[in-house]
This record gives sequence, structure tokens and C-alpha cells, in this order.
Amino acid sequence: MSGNKREMEVTVPHLAESLVSATIGKWLKKPGDYIEEYDALCELITDKVTTEMPSPIAGRLTKLLVEEGVTAAVGEVICIIELTAGSAAATSSGLNAVNHSEGDAAVHVSSEADVSMRSRYSPSVLKLAAEHGIRLEDVRGTGLGGRITRKDIEAFAASGSPNHGAAGTESAVPAIEKGDIFIPSQPRGPVRSTGIHLSHNPPLPNIEVEGQELEGRSEYLIDVTPIRNMIATRMRQSVTEIPHAWTMIEVDVTNLVLLRNKLKDDFRQKEGVNLTYLSFMLKAVVSAIKDYPIMNSVWAVDKIIVKRDINISLAVGTEDSVITPVIKKADQKNIAGLAREVDDLSRKARAGKLSLNDLQGGTFTVNNTGSFGSIASYPIINYPQAAILTFESIVKKPVVIQDMIAVRSIANLCLSLDHRILDGVICGRFLQRVKENMESYNQESKLY
Repeated sequence: MSGNKREMEVTVPHLAESLVSATIGKWLKKPGDYIEEYDALCELITDKVTTEMPSPIAGRLTKLLVEEGVTAAVGEVICIIELTAGSAAATSSGLNAVNHSEGDAAVHVSSEADVSMRSRYSPSVLKLAAEHGIRLEDVRGTGLGGRITRKDIEAFAASGSPNHGAAGTESAVPAIEKGDIFIPSQPRGPVRSTGIHLSHNPPLPNIEVEGQELEGRSEYLIDVTPIRNMIATRMRQSVTEIPHAWTMIEVDVTNLVLLRNKLKDDFRQKEGVNLTYLSFMLKAVVSAIKDYPIMNSVWAVDKIIVKRDINISLAVGTEDSVITPVIKKADQKNIAGLAREVDDLSRKARAGKLSLNDLQGGTFTVNNTGSFGSIASYPIINYPQAAILTFESIVKKPVVIQDMIAVRSIANLCLSLDHRILDGVICGRFLQRVKENMESYNQESKLY
């Protein structure tokens, strides 16, 4: 390579006000690939959403600095793109321009930037340095303004540079070869151990596939994905902090079934989306919340915060997780509007196209568990909300009406509640109001 080349450092974007880091779920491009502007570079996983990160510029991807499954702070460099001739104008877009002469890998920045950026360490860098007993003052950073990255710590640890432990002693760290494991508290010689590699994030077990059983094992292993780990964390937080209680009520939805069957074909032709039972149920729920606003609240230790806006979190199941996009100000929408929102959010969720805004601000959660045949469920509350309601499967049952047996379409509504905020009396009245709203649908009910 001759002459100069221009490269851009691509950093984790500031996707939301409260976001401080994101995990690289999967790299969608590999080094050497040519990338157009806005092409998807990688999947970013936050505590709320998995989203594709677009490339801010056209060029050739030259280096990946953060591996899959590793968490990077907002502003941390995750890859480097070599600019093409037509993309030089993008240097003013907020990216960090880096000039490289032939054979020179140093980043050219001002001394002021070097001082200010070197003192900014991400949590992952601090943790990794502590594990290896490395003084950050001894490490030369290659990030923006000389900032120290995880790669710098790993390279420093593997290079045999002096190691400064907590006791202040110094000794040479031997080179680590494949198959070696290094334990800082033990003598500095390598200990041979087959198949173990030194890494801050050791490789997770491979999934056993058909025809390749693990020898001597009667089970197989599945890697825990970042999104599954986040779900586990949130669910544990909910059941640990919130005292759950549960109640259920039966609803006669015979008239609703007749109404939907009457309107669904015309609605599909006019709106281009399905008219589902869930849309009618959501309308019944938001109307009941307006009558019992304490259902739309959050526990705040010495206060209960009642939300004015009714934003319904809609539980949507994907192939490997459940996510809860939000219908904002649901009480201001009619049944047709709710049907459009349900269809739009469900499609985006299953296609992985939800934005952070789509998942923020929920105040009450509804789950359509009946869509896969469930007749009763005990849902975990969507922290920090006060309640979650499930709409179960509609089944035909014999019921007694005025001392006569009739076959009616019946569905269960199951409510989990935060017993710090809500009690049986208020929740019983709330469910009764939802029941009344749903049973009041008839052939004259309007969608708009």
C-alpha cells in the first residue's frame, strides 16, 4: 500500500438517554467486506431492544475491535472502516478521523485530546485491568485520543510487559500459548491444560448437534444468548422485588365472536391488517384503567406514582424471546387504531426492527397467551409496573343461563398484581369492569 489512507473509527452510538453500554450480538460484516453507507454492521443488544447498527459511512471494513458477546460502552470504538474516495466528506458527521501513513499504525491526535481521553476508562477496561493486575498508566492506548480499549489491555497482558499487582511487585508475564491457562495468584510459569484458553470471555460450550453427541453425557448444552441473559435478569428482579399475587375471571365473549366474524373480512380489505380479538380486549382494558387509574402505577418506596398516560406494553413472542413493544396513549385510540398498532408492532418485533422508542414508557402489560392455546397462566409482572393481564384462549363451554344450559364462548382473564400497591378488592373490581366492557360488545358496536 502506498501513500496515505484514511480510516474512521466507528463507535457505539448513544441510542437513548439512559443507555451507557451495548453488547455486540452478531457481526453482520467481516473484515475485508465493502460496506455501503447505512448497511447493517452488527446487531447491538441493550437491556430493552436488539437493533441493527447501520454503517455511518461507505468504505471497506478493515478491523473488528469488539468480539461478539462482549459489552462496549457508548462511545467505545468497535471497528475501523477504510474510507473510499467518495466518502471523505463524512468526516464532519461526528466520526473520529484517523490518519495512517504507510506502515504507521499510530493514531495522530492532539496532546490535549490525549490527556482528556486517556483518563476515560470503560467499565470493561477497568474490570479486565484489575483481573490481570495491570496499571492503566503503563498501557499505551490506541483508541480515540489515546483512550485505552479492551484490546490494549489484552495485548499488554499477552505481550509479557511488567505486571503490577496489588502488592506492588513486578515480574515478567510469560507468553501464553494455546492450551495454557495463567492464574495470577500462582507462580508465573504456564500450567498445561488441554483445551483451555486465556480470555476475559471464555468460549461458551458448543451446542450438541445431531450425530455429534458429547461423549459420556446424557444431556446437551445451549449457549445463553445476551438477550436470554437479559430476560433472566429482569425476571429475577421482578419476582425478587415484587410480591406477586394472582387472580382470574371468566368472560363470556360469545357476542364478541359474532361481531368479529361479521367485520373481519371488510376490515382486512379496508385496512390491510387482521382484526384480532386482542384489539377489542385492549379497548376494554384501557377503558377499565381509566375507571381504576391505580392499576396504571409504579411503586416508589415511600410513594405510589400513578401514570397519567396509559401506555400498554404488548407482550410479543419471537423465535427465541419475548419482548414488549408499547402502544403509546392507548386510551386515545379506537378499536381500529389499536388493531393497526398491534399489527405494526408485532411485525416489527418479529423482524427485529423495533427501536428503543418502541419499547419505552409502558405502564401496564397485556399478553395474548390464548393465541397458542393456553387457558390459564400466572404471568410475571413487567418490572416496574403494577400489574400484567393475560387474555387466554376462547373455548366453547356449557354454561347455565336463567336455569338453562347453553353453549357459550368463554375466555379467562388472568391478572398478576403487585401486592404492595394493589389488593384483591380493587383488582376484583377492575377485572369485573373489563369483563363488563368485553361482554357489552354486540352487533352494533363500532370500530372507529
